[in-house]
Formats: sequence, structure tokens, C-alpha cells
Amino acid sequence: MLYIYRIYQWLIAAPIFIVITFITSIITIIGCWLGNGNFWGYWPAHYWSKFCCILAFVKVEVRGRENISPETSYVFVANHQGAFDIWSIYGYLNHTFKWMMKKELENIFMVGYACKRAGHIFVDETKIHAIHDTIAQAENTLKKGTSLVIFPEGSRSWNGEMIPFKRGAFMLAGEFRLPVVPVTIDGSFKAMPRFTYNITPCKVTLTIHKPIYPGERGFNTKKLMEQCREAIASELNKTVQEL
Repeated sequence: MLYIYRIYQWLIAAPIFIVITFITSIITIIGCWLGNGNFWGYWPAHYWSKFCCILAFVKVEVRGRENISPETSYVFVANHQGAFDIWSIYGYLNHTFKWMMKKELENIFMVGYACKRAGHIFVDETKIHAIHDTIAQAENTLKKGTSLVIFPEGSRSWNGEMIPFKRGAFMLAGEFRLPVVPVTIDGSFKAMPRFTYNITPCKVTLTIHKPIYPGERGFNTKKLMEQCREAIASELNKTVQEL
């Protein structure tokens, strides 16, 4: 059965994915150029992501959506198991946001430029002043009433387990006194880990935890980071199952 799926993945799904990604990038670029970057920077990619999950036979289940409000700006922090983390969040979080991503992703043909036009925030980790540039971009983004999504691990896990968090996401939350929402992604490592391009059809569960609000009397970055890590870890390795 998996052999048949491999034929489908590479001879049917992969070409369709390339074409639809190119079309989505063009729509995003033109839409953002015409105006209303919050709309064109989110909705085309939102439907592209849903389509990618359906195309790959990866089912996404969302839990805890009632914990967030569409009228509130948040800093979402999620674990990073594999490529389907992006499609799961983009397609099923159902909350307008901008990504905070590595600078090198800007070099991906068409996609990088589309992300730039959409207003996603690129972080250059090789420069000392990068955090100040990031804060400035994030402040401009949040003024427009949208949210941020960050993978605090910085890169995908090699074995599905969480790696140490970086402080950047939590420093931003403290800077702007925004509620932080931990998000657990469970199953995307099975779907497609970083060491292969082969996809395994399975279920990915997206658990949206209750927001953690920065304290009014001071802000403890380390404590917030620990709270988020604990919340994310509490729902890991519970739902991975093959369809």
C-alpha cells in the first residue's frame, strides 16, 4: 500500500503541489501589491495549506480553538516536528497571523518573495542587531491587529522530541505585553520528518492551549518559556496514528 502511495506522491501529488504553490505565490504577490496585505498575505496561503494536507492524505484535527479570540493579537509558540507543522498551522489555526522565520527562507524561489510581500518577519540570526530589527518589524505587524507565530526551537527536531527553546519569542511577548498561546503539534514528525521528503499519511493534532498573560508587575522570560514548554509537552506523543 505504501508503495502505491509513493507512486501517487511523486508522480501526481508532487507536480500538483509545485503548480499550486507557484499559483498561490503569484496571487499573494499581486494581492499584496494591490493592497490589504493582511488579507492577501494570509488567505491564499491558508487555503493552499489545507489543500496540501488533503493532497497528501494528512488529516488535521484541532483541539482548543475556543481558547482564542479572532479579535485578539497573540504570540503563538509551537513545537517544530516537521514540514507539516507549517501547513497544519496555516491551514487550521484559523487566526490571521504573520510568521517569524529564518532569513535564508527568503531565498526560496517565488515563495520567499511572496512571504516578504505578505509581511512575514525574517530574522537574520547572524547579526547582533537582528533582535532590534525583529522587534521593530513585529511592532509594526502587531499595530495592524494581527498575531505572530514562532517556532521557539528555531529548527525542526531530528527525532520528534522538543529541543531547547530560544528566548526571542518570549522576549517579544514581554516587550509588547501580549498573551502567549502555546500550540502543540503532534504527528507531523511521522508525516514528514526533516531527514526525508517522503510523506506518510497520518493524523496531525493541533492543540491550542489557553493563553498565558504577561504579569502586570514585571515580566519573567524564563518562567514564561518554561510554562509554554510544559504546556506543549503535555500533549505530545498522544495522538500519532496512521490513517
